Order: sequence, then C-alpha cells, then structure tokens
Amino acid sequence: MNKPKNQTLDPQDWESMRELGHQMIDDLIDYWKGIREEKIWRPIPEEIKQRLDDSIPETGMDPEAVYEEFKKTIFPYNKGNVHPRFFAWIQGTGTPMGTFADLLASGMNPNTTIGEHSAMYVDRQVVNWCKELMGFPSSASGILVSGGSMANITALTVARNAFGEGKIREKGLLENGQQLILYCSTETHACIQKAAEILGIGSQHVRKIPVNDAYEMRADLLQKQIEQDLELGLCPFAIVGTAGTVNTGAIDPLDDLFKISRQYNLWFHVDGAYGALAKLDPVYSDRLKAIEEADSLAFDLHKWMYVPYEVGCTLIRDAKKHRDAFANTPNYLLQESRGLSGGLDSINHYGFELSRGFKALKIWMSLKEHGREKYAQMIAQNNRQAEYLTQLVLENPQLELMAPTSMSITCFRMSPPNFSEEQIRDLNQEILVRLQEEGIASPSSTILNGKYTIRIANVNQRSQFEDMDLLVREVIRIGKEIIG
Repeated sequence: MNKPKNQTLDPQDWESMRELGHQMIDDLIDYWKGIREEKIWRPIPEEIKQRLDDSIPETGMDPEAVYEEFKKTIFPYNKGNVHPRFFAWIQGTGTPMGTFADLLASGMNPNTTIGEHSAMYVDRQVVNWCKELMGFPSSASGILVSGGSMANITALTVARNAFGEGKIREKGLLENGQQLILYCSTETHACIQKAAEILGIGSQHVRKIPVNDAYEMRADLLQKQIEQDLELGLCPFAIVGTAGTVNTGAIDPLDDLFKISRQYNLWFHVDGAYGALAKLDPVYSDRLKAIEEADSLAFDLHKWMYVPYEVGCTLIRDAKKHRDAFANTPNYLLQESRGLSGGLDSINHYGFELSRGFKALKIWMSLKEHGREKYAQMIAQNNRQAEYLTQLVLENPQLELMAPTSMSITCFRMSPPNFSEEQIRDLNQEILVRLQEEGIASPSSTILNGKYTIRIANVNQRSQFEDMDLLVREVIRIGKEIIG
C-alpha cells in the first residue's frame, strides 16, 4: 500500500513566516507608539461588516494575504481600549510585555490544568503573588479564571457547596431541604444574580439591600433582612460585599459586613473585580482592609493590572473547602508519582474548566517587568486623575457631579439652566455619542437616581492628567454646539 502524502499546518517556508511575524510585531509597536494621535474609535463601514459575514473559505490563502486582510478589515476598527482616553465600562489598556507574553504562551500552548510542566509552577506562583497582594494567608488557595464573572461564580459555588454539612454537591439543593438566601446591594454587579440563578438558588432569593446616598450597602438594613429571613425559616448562607461598584466605584462597608457575617455564621465574599487592587493605593487601603478577612475574593487582573484580556482571580481562604467543591478524578486523569502525569495537584480540582491556556504568564512577566510598587503608583495615579476630573467638574457651572467620586470613577453631566430633565438627558446622550464618533474619547453612560449620566471609569495606564482637561473642554464644546 502506498503511503498518502503527509499533511501539516506548519508553513512551507519558515523564513517567510518569520518575516511576517516580525512585521506583525513592528505594526503593533507602531500602533501603540502613535495611539495618542489616532482617533479612539471608528464606525465599521457596511461593506466591511458584509465581508465579515462571508461563508467559511473552502481553500486557504497565503499567510501574507491573510494578514493584509486583517489590516484592512479588522485592525482599523478596534474597540479603542488601548487608547489613553478610553473610559467606558471598566476595561484596561494592556501593555506590550503582556501582549508578548500571550504570544509566548500561545506558542508554548500548554493546557495549564494538569501535568508536570513549567506552566503549572508559574500558575501556582502567580496565585501566590495574588494572595500576597490581597493579604490572604499563604495557606489559602486560588485559581486564575477568565474574569470577574467567572471568579464570582467560582467563589459562590464553594460557598454553596460548603454550606451546612457540605453535602449539597452530592445530594443537591432539594435534598438539603432549606432555601438558601444570598445578600448583596442594589448596586452589586449583575453577575452575582446570574451566579445565583446558575447555582440553583434563584434570583428571587437574592436579597438586594438598599444603598445610602454614596451608593454603599446599608449594613443596618442587611441585618434587618437577615433577621426577617430567619424568622421565615429561610437559610441565609452568604453576603457579597462590593469593593468598587461598576456604576460609581462605591465601596460597601466591608468591616460591618464582615462582622455581620460572623454574627450569623455566613460566608463573606468580596466582589473586588474592579476595586480590590485599590488596596495598593494608601488612600483606600484602610477601607479595603477587610478584604483580608473575607472567605473568598474575586478580582480582575485585566483591569487594574493592565494585562491584556482575559484573566481574573478567585481566592478562597479555606483551601480544603475550595478543593472539595470541585475535585473529581476520572480514570483518564490519574496522577502518577513521576513523569508527565506527576507534579502539582491538578488545577481542575479547583474550578470547572479542564482546558485552560497559560494565562498566568502575562501576569508573571508583567510583575517581573514592573514590580508591585509601580503598579501601586499606576493605580494611585488613576485615582488622582479621577479626583482631578471631579475638581474640574465642580469648578465649571455648566457641569454637574452626579455621585461622590470613589476610586477612579467620576460621574457627571452637562446641565444647562432651565432645561427639563428630558432635555438634559437628550443633550448628554448626544454629547456622549459625538465624543465617540469624533474619535475624541470613549466614556460610557449609566442611570443614577433616574438621571442619565456620563460615566468616566479610568483603569488606563496611558491616561494623563491633560486628558481630563481635554475631556471637559470637548464636553463643553460639543454641548454648546448642540444647544446653539
């Protein structure tokens, strides 16, 4: 029998591929180097959208042609969060070293959940560094995940499975016979409700506690609600405190929430997806000190560690409860004492995923490059920039501050005298869109107390104080053009 010709996806000409790779790196560096002079965002032309709706190609193209198509149809229409004036939602900018780390991680291409290989040890070291950053004990455990939503559901899965006699994983919620109740504030991120729904707790059993004028959970109303639920024969099991809400950056009274959790023997989880790393800013370190007492913590590293998407972290104080919530060893994943199947405990025992990339490398290389202190300075700089923007708003009679500024989020709007609330909303909606369409800056919006608000969330390592001056000038200019 004649052997068929061997096929491969490797290049036929390695040197041409090397040149193409160098060109990609050069183009990226030119992009980053000149990004401040570029428009932050461009609308995608209809013809490009149509090209990105084509059917799957039956035959291949030269790699150079593929890259040229990328440069024409994809690269010019990026989201913009690498730009120094990207302030929408809460999205970090990334760094060159983090990007190159992802390239190296993809080139190595390990599945970082099991086996005796370097990526497992880097992953463990990065999780240990995260524990150090957050003041968690060395005996705690943790896992790197895709982001805050996965970090929160991972922590709440441990909280649910550890509840009572710890039999929920085996017997399920119905067998437990008690309705679990989860507590958070009305300002808590929507992923907490999603997690409760996925975990079988149900959205109607998520108690959303009202907030004060600073959008912080009211601890007195939390305690009152817990007492009411106990009287009804329900089963409180966890409190979620937020270290930096998405809307305004508000920090819940974490010390009070921790004390209440201990009073009623409840799991205390902190959603610090946005703000936990503000512990490194001395201005906020005391208010976030209670993070160190939490049973679990969720936070993102693609926000205030500025690494490229995507990576978040879950930390669990009780490592045994963490492992007991997920561990499962089928026959095909047996661990040996030596060889490739030896080494560290499988990361799969601490989360749902069995397949996961080498996301720890970009954190490892970034912290090696800059060190903890530089990140502390950058986070503090973002917070001071928000305070500077707030002062500009307060000094301008045409602008109105819509919420107390907390950490790096500033909420404001243009508010002309004698305008109705509807007119103010329409004006600020148009200002927001024109800022984006003219490529000046990308804020996002929110509704605070029923009022439309321009929202500036700055976790941007490229932002400068002068960008805040420019933003205010352009808001006023565009607003006057609309009114005039």
